[in-house]
Amino acid sequence: MKKLSTYACLLMTLFTLAACDKGGTSLLTPASSGKPYEMLVVMDDSAWMRPAGRALFDALDTDVPGLPQSERSFRIMQINEKQYDRVFGLLRNIIIPKIDPMYSEVKFKFARDVKSSPQMIMTIQAPNEQAFADYVGQHKQTIVDFFTRAEMNRQVKVLEKEHSLLVEQLVKDSFQCVVHVPADLENYKRGRNFLWATTNREQDDLNFVIYSYPFTDKETFTLDYFIHKRDSFMKANLPGPLDGSYMATDTDFLMTQDIAVRGKYAQEVKGLWEMQGAVMGGPFVSHVRVDEKNHRVIVSEAFVYSPGKKKRDIMRRMEAALYTLQLPDELEKKQQADLFDTTEGVEEESKE
Repeated sequence: MKKLSTYACLLMTLFTLAACDKGGTSLLTPASSGKPYEMLVVMDDSAWMRPAGRALFDALDTDVPGLPQSERSFRIMQINEKQYDRVFGLLRNIIIPKIDPMYSEVKFKFARDVKSSPQMIMTIQAPNEQAFADYVGQHKQTIVDFFTRAEMNRQVKVLEKEHSLLVEQLVKDSFQCVVHVPADLENYKRGRNFLWATTNREQDDLNFVIYSYPFTDKETFTLDYFIHKRDSFMKANLPGPLDGSYMATDTDFLMTQDIAVRGKYAQEVKGLWEMQGAVMGGPFVSHVRVDEKNHRVIVSEAFVYSPGKKKRDIMRRMEAALYTLQLPDELEKKQQADLFDTTEGVEEESKE
């Protein structure tokens, strides 16, 4: 019998430890590997280079909206089925195309935590490659949203366990709300119906803002009204590094859409901020929501400052924090945030 190498023994020990709980008796799913927004596609090499594979690549290779420079939604890796072993099977985001005449229609399906946790595996069933390519091309946003929300949910769960207790208390005192932002936001400034928390770093600077104003009518949710309110609050509370400089909204690059947060309407606005009177800027995302109990609008916003560097991961980390915000009536009901349940068009595979 061949003697195992020290490396092999170490791997076996790690797998054993990952499979046991603290008592060493019950099995647990191993921790998933890979970084956020890394994507593994398990597809035959030749099919990957044909229209079916190119359609899937194009869907995953889209730009992240709202950033000042081009950044891809995912880092894509492709392997064939023979390479899909216990190591690759632990990755957190996996797509497995299943192209076979046995399927009568094209369909998305997903399974959670199959070989590791947290993990999402999407299978795309299709009777032939052309049907696969056509369907993926028509539903590329479904694929991107599915995995983006899965990653957001993971970050929300991380923030539930580790977040800034200081900011949580400040928001509770000033707005009777609860929010979980990264623990390294340790600096803050208060204003009238306004709070700004920041890491105050020269690079990868993370920022969270929350402010409120009376809810008057539906015009509140027009883009012009949002810009007016945002610029008013920022000019009054966020002065720039030079005398007379202040934060403003870059109105040339704004995207808005209606979303659901905790089952209720919210306006999402993504775009760029700039410092009037100084050379500074970066991306932001805002959630505009109605606090029905107190007849007011609550705006929560994340923005970052990281000149010359990629911003996708830090921006999405902060965006996830916005989904943790609980308004007063939601605190009473103890509602939990789960972005994933808002995903449409993807069927969960039966566990039977």
